[in-house]
Amino acid sequence: MFESAAVPSVGFLIALLFISESPRWLLQKGRDREAERFLAQMVGAQAASTEIKAIRDAIAEESGNLLDLAFRKPLVVAILIALFSQFTGINTIIYYGSLVFLEHVPHQTATTALWANVIIGAINFGATILGMSLIDRAGRKPLLMSAFAGMALSLVAVSAAIHFQASAIAVLIFILIYVACFAVGVGTGTWVMMSEICPTRIRGRAMSVATIFLWCGTLLVTLTFLSLVNALTAPGTFLLYATVSIAAFLFVWRLVPETKGRTLEEIDRWWRSRSG
Repeated sequence: MFESAAVPSVGFLIALLFISESPRWLLQKGRDREAERFLAQMVGAQAASTEIKAIRDAIAEESGNLLDLAFRKPLVVAILIALFSQFTGINTIIYYGSLVFLEHVPHQTATTALWANVIIGAINFGATILGMSLIDRAGRKPLLMSAFAGMALSLVAVSAAIHFQASAIAVLIFILIYVACFAVGVGTGTWVMMSEICPTRIRGRAMSVATIFLWCGTLLVTLTFLSLVNALTAPGTFLLYATVSIAAFLFVWRLVPETKGRTLEEIDRWWRSRSG
């Protein structure tokens, strides 16, 4: 099992050798020609000159404390997006899927429960690829909202199916819908939003803080799941995650800006106008 995990890791390492540094980093290090060449390949030579100027202007202004009032709101929004992505309970299915099937779905064996988890992983992988292809077409915000809504509905269905002792196929289908909704919208959209939403001057630090909160959320959900099942039962726990999904939908709808089609500098100016 552990040896098989090394295969994609080696592939990832090899692929990293062919990934270019970002134009922003290249300009910060004085490697202007490389930055211009990279941008010219992406947007054309004329547009590259405009982008270079905008990036240089932004780099010249990179400063600011994370606790400054002007930066507080985007940082909090990034943190909450990270936490909502985990508090909807996705990793309880990824980590404990076999256990859920074995203990809460009738007539299951360890083998069938394991295969159910394998199918869940395959759907998660495939739906993530689909999300990558949709995020620039549909936009970040619509994709996130659709995903949270779909997750809420499917979690309610999972809860009802377990409560009324529905067939294993029914439970699996509802879980797969839930996982697919997460992978298409939340799994991809969360990381993109976290990286785009904060002003340029604090983006690196803010992204680091939001990522820490995301993994702390993962740890908290993982450690509390079995205790919640004991306290609320499995159907009650999934209803709790459905409630969090509804809250996440409302949060994205009301407080999260769309970043599709905006440069990092345009997003920076948007936050400045909001703080003003």
